[in-house]
Amino acid sequence: MVVCFHVPRFGLVLAAGRAGALAGRALAIAPLPGCEQCVGEVSGAAEGRGVSRGMALGEALARCPDLVLLPPDPVAVAEAWESTICALESIGAAVEPARPGLAYFEAGALRGLHGTDAGTIAAIRRAFPPGQAARSSGWRARLGGGPTRFCALAAALAVRSRRPLTLEEKGARRWLARQPVGLLGFRAETEALLEPLARLGVRTLGELRELGRAALADRFGAAGVLAHRLACGEDTPLRARLLEERLGETLDVGEASSGPALERVLWVLVDRLLARPERRGRTLRALILSARLLAGGGWRERVVLRQALSDRRRISLALSVRLSALPAPAATLSLSVERFGPAGGEQEALLGDGRSARAARLREAVAQARAVSGQKAALRAVCVDPESRVPERRVVLAPLPG
Repeated sequence: MVVCFHVPRFGLVLAAGRAGALAGRALAIAPLPGCEQCVGEVSGAAEGRGVSRGMALGEALARCPDLVLLPPDPVAVAEAWESTICALESIGAAVEPARPGLAYFEAGALRGLHGTDAGTIAAIRRAFPPGQAARSSGWRARLGGGPTRFCALAAALAVRSRRPLTLEEKGARRWLARQPVGLLGFRAETEALLEPLARLGVRTLGELRELGRAALADRFGAAGVLAHRLACGEDTPLRARLLEERLGETLDVGEASSGPALERVLWVLVDRLLARPERRGRTLRALILSARLLAGGGWRERVVLRQALSDRRRISLALSVRLSALPAPAATLSLSVERFGPAGGEQEALLGDGRSARAARLREAVAQARAVSGQKAALRAVCVDPESRVPERRVVLAPLPG
């Protein structure tokens, strides 16, 4: 059984301070300066007046003139969500975080620790006491279980009490048919289908399933095929995140809140990070650059280096370019390692042929693609049936080793 851990409006609750602050108020997360001017998460009162997540700021204010915009704080959201994921992992779960406020894990692997699925749910309740979570974080988690990730999400969204909802494999398909098609908005691959499906008059997953997989594939391509599979209760296996050691450094910038002085603070952070003994000579592949703003809120940027580096100058130059995206003067600047590369003490042959150099560059390109988009970003084509007249049967994609 797959368990869905869902916290509604996770970022909005943190920005408002507590869950009770959302009651009866039209609130929304304001867009960051210099970014696309679209609102973030919105409260229930704002949704009732026609405002939705991702709507243009001008249209949202036209529909709801008294809409209150809260400054975004991606740093606080990332820190709170990381502590939540660590609490789930403390009970032995291999967690797949989908986005802040939404995560999945397989409950069957925890039966050896907690006995039954009910014991696993009880362990989650002990890790997140309802009263303590509501007082400290201002949110209350919803739990749902099902045979697939999508079924578990639908069950968690249907929960209206503290008791979790669990779907059995036999009745999950029939239960999904009555659920709204808006559930597809929780998947990045199918989120764009909501508007055209609404124009077609498709309101439930059962109506979507009746359209047929071939018709959806012809109209929407791969996204339509995935939407039909989800409506039928099918889904891809879970992909738990890799547990890696994370290092970080933070400095109060003081008067050096912008400009060249802030770049010097960044160079100090890079020096401190490279000097940490926990690094153990490893290179750096992906970094998180974040800042607390003087005006309130925060800023966060993920930086994937083209090559795994341990050179202070090259790392600092790559990060200095991102400081230009800082929306306002900073109060503190933070730098943390999200992913390490191989040890930096390896030496190449003095005289090598062109093929070995090309192979090294290809390996480095594959490692960079995987750091950005995950392990399945690099695949290879394997010839299966060259005599087939169907192109999809001649060649299949398989993971690239290494």
